[in-house]
Amino acid sequence: MSILHIDSLTKSYRSKKILQDIYLRCETGKIIGVLGRIGEGKTTLLQIIFGTIKADFQFIKLNNEILTKQSDRKNKIAYLSQQPMFPKNIKVRKLISLFCDSKNTEKLYSLNLVQPFLDKSLRNLSGGETKLMEVLIIIYSKAEFILLEQPYSGLSPIFTEKLKKIIKEISKEKGFIISDFNAQQAIDISDKIYLLSDSHLKPIKDLKELQQYYYLPKNI
Repeated sequence: MSILHIDSLTKSYRSKKILQDIYLRCETGKIIGVLGRIGEGKTTLLQIIFGTIKADFQFIKLNNEILTKQSDRKNKIAYLSQQPMFPKNIKVRKLISLFCDSKNTEKLYSLNLVQPFLDKSLRNLSGGETKLMEVLIIIYSKAEFILLEQPYSGLSPIFTEKLKKIIKEISKEKGFIISDFNAQQAIDISDKIYLLSDSHLKPIKDLKELQQYYYLPKNI
């Protein structure tokens, strides 16, 4: 089992505190869900963990290795952002072989979800199809920990349910931190849920607690 440990993480923009004293622990075999409204800092949190943004203060450790530079995360932590990630003119088959090891390349090639798109470039796919291919390539990549920013956004309900099953299966070997707006979706798949609110990360047990924090209406 590997452990990704985030402690005392703090980040401000100008005079506004975005993240304060964030503690988060993710193990391989677990899915962590992070809920929060727009502007609460979910993207910033994931980007700091991935190493593309610097925090004011942070302590991030993978097993016994302290991670200080983005290069420290190579092939250890992978991140899916909301922005398009891959060149549009490269075929899906080639992208898979570039980002995945031989074992996972063959697994992706054999997936019914992927086979119709293997010999198409991303520019010839719909927005939802492109998003699905990006998510799958990231979660089947060489990395042991996967950070996903709203992975179901833009997907059809059928793609969403199939992707959730794949994430659950892959999580037997990897650790996931997934940001989302949809509370029920996050609760369905996650082993532990947090709410990012007022710059703090708060552990959540159930929907009732989300109502107490005014994240959900009390009449649902």
